[in-house]
Formats: sequence, structure tokens, C-alpha cells
Amino acid sequence: MACDTQTVVVVGLGYVGLPLAVALCKTTECWGFDIEAKRIAELREGWDRTGEINAERLSNSGLKLTDQPDACPSADIYIVTVPTPVNAENQPDLSIVMAATRTVAGMLDAARRPVVIFESTVYPGVTEDMCGPEIERLTGLKAGVDFFLGYSPERINPGDREHTIDRITKVVSGQDADTLERVAKLYEGVTSGGVFRAASIKAAEAAKVIENAQRDINIAFVNEITQIFEKLDLSVWDVLDAARTKWNFLPFQPGLVGGHCIGVDPYYLSHLATKLGKNPQVILAGRDTNDTMAKWMAEIALGDRRPASILVLGLTFKEDVPDLRNSKVADLIAELGADAAVTVHDPFADADEARHEYEIELDSTALDRRYDLVVLAVPHAAYRAQMDQLGQLVNEDGRFFDIKRAVPELRDTLGARYATI
Repeated sequence: MACDTQTVVVVGLGYVGLPLAVALCKTTECWGFDIEAKRIAELREGWDRTGEINAERLSNSGLKLTDQPDACPSADIYIVTVPTPVNAENQPDLSIVMAATRTVAGMLDAARRPVVIFESTVYPGVTEDMCGPEIERLTGLKAGVDFFLGYSPERINPGDREHTIDRITKVVSGQDADTLERVAKLYEGVTSGGVFRAASIKAAEAAKVIENAQRDINIAFVNEITQIFEKLDLSVWDVLDAARTKWNFLPFQPGLVGGHCIGVDPYYLSHLATKLGKNPQVILAGRDTNDTMAKWMAEIALGDRRPASILVLGLTFKEDVPDLRNSKVADLIAELGADAAVTVHDPFADADEARHEYEIELDSTALDRRYDLVVLAVPHAAYRAQMDQLGQLVNEDGRFFDIKRAVPELRDTLGARYATI
């Protein structure tokens, strides 16, 4: 039951917006808006395709859902939680966030002195220099007078049941002191982790984009040393096992870096750097290493072999989530399939989405056959729970390639036919 008289509208009900909207319902009247009618219909039926909110919690939340902007009431706070991808040239694609900005502009009631908060990841300056002026242009209203801008970067980690929206520290910001406190008060009612008041909106925008850029660079370092050690016939996993015994060693692991954040956000930062006349060498070097990792992994998995049949287990960008956005497994499949037929299986991924996004057909019967090469690309718990069956997928003279060393126990049964990076 709402305990606050204000009304909030969340624009965009994906991995970020839906958990936030459900959490907000504990303290205020909240509406969830999404342009995808199918998504709204699913949520009304109690099904969240992202797997973040279960049917019971969604039903009991009291969240009001609509795909029609006119159905939303005048609100005190609007929160934009839409994707900010990159285009084919790895340049920031702000079209979705600007479209959402225009939608919000059509909803504003200046009499309520509303706050428009952006959670979408952007480079510093987008909220105040692009989104705010667009609202002013469309409405004739004045930012800081008739409506107010805030920014609170999303920190949702798909599939993470520990660092949920109601437990994490929320960075908040506003264009003036009063707006900052309004934003802070809103999020203080959402999370037990408290809020951190950033010095400015630009500081909050920058904090978000460097969080993921830093992680991307760290993974790139580990990916690079993995390639170096492979030339020495030295397992990077053995090296990491030893290095982790030092108290301040950062336990990053090699792998494919995809998803909607880590594989994208560094390009937002590098775009800004280039605009400012600074060559972002470290950021782009990390991106280049991670973006080419799929090709290197395919070469290692194939070795000198030319298998007639290949099975790739997992297509989502990380384990135990259905999220296919920017999955680098698709790149791996393309490299593996240059000279062989590749079968793809994933118990989480949506077959229609895989076909639409990557032209990849998922085979639900793939585990009923045997292959010359089996690549465990995404170690879903469902795979790890059936260790014996995984080993039986490999032909007598075949090979099992375990990218993340998720099932090292298979070495006991497969011997030299088990390999990893």
C-alpha cells in the first residue's frame, strides 16, 4: 500500500525499470509504461520474461501497467529506464532515450513541478545538455523552473539475487539542492543500502560509465594474459589460482564480454573523450581485446581439427539469465561455423529472439545427439547439474571445450578430450 501522496511513472519496463517500479510501489503510487504492447500484456498475466520479478510479487505489487502514454496520470516524478546501445560503428545510439524523453515531455504537468530522472547509461552531459533542452523545446517549459532534472544510474545486474534494487547503494543527483533532496528521498524509500548524493548530474553520469569501463579494462587484461600464457602451454586458470592467494589481487576471469553494460558503456566514454580531443587509448585497447576474444577462442577450440559437427551450449550473454543482448557467443558461433555445421542449445534463451537478433536457430533436442566438438560457452546451472550427460555429448574422438572451466570434473572422465582456455 502506498504511503506517499506523490505519483511516479517509470518509462521502460525491462531489466532495470520493472524491478524499480515494483520496489517503488512499496512507498508510492507507481505506473509502469512501456511502448511494447506484448511486454505489457505479459506483465499483466504475471510473466516477466527477464526472470527478475516472479508472478506473485508482480501481482501483489499494485503496479499499474500501460502501453499508452495518455493513460498515465499527471505525475510528480518520471523515471526513464530505457536502453542506450551502440550502433554498428560502436557509436552511442541515443535514439531510444531521446524518444523516451519526448514521451515524457508529452506527459508533463508544470503545475506539479515534476522531476524527470534518467537512469539510462549515458556519457556526462546528456541529461542536462540534450534531454532537458529537448523537453524545453517540445513543451515551452523551463528546466529548473517548471520541471527539474535528476540522474540516478542503474546498477541492475541481471540474474543477481544479492545486489538487488532494494539492497544496493543508489547514487542520486539533481540540478539543484531541492531537486537532489527530492530524488534522494524517493530512492531512500526503495533501498536499504542508502543513497549517495553525487556532486552533480554530470558526476553521477560519469560514475556510472566508468564503473563498467573499469571492469571491461580489467577483464581485457586477463583476456590478454590468457592469450600470452596459451603460447607457453600454460593454463591461465592455474596462474589465477596461485595469484588469488594474495590479499589484494583482483579476481577477474577471462571470457566473452557482452551484455547491455560492460560491452557497451566504454564506447560512450570513448565517444566523449574523442569529442573533447582526447585519444582514449586504454579504453579502446580494452574494448579491442574483448571484442576479438570470440575469434581467438574459436581458434583455440578448433585447434588443428576440422570437426564435422559442433554443439555450442549457451547463447545468452551470461549464465542463468535469458538476456541475449550483445551476446558475444553469437560471434563465437559465427567463427566456429565457418567450416562446419553448428548446433546451438540454450535452456534460457527465447528461440524467436535468437532468430531475430542473430539468425541463430536454437535446437531443443540438441542434447540427444553426439558431436565432434562441444563448446560450453555459457555454464548455466542446468548444464552444470547434468555433468554425466555433458560428457556423453562428445564423440569417441571428439573434444569438450569448457571456456570458463565450469566443469573441470569432466577431465576425470574425458581425459585429454577435455580442454579449456
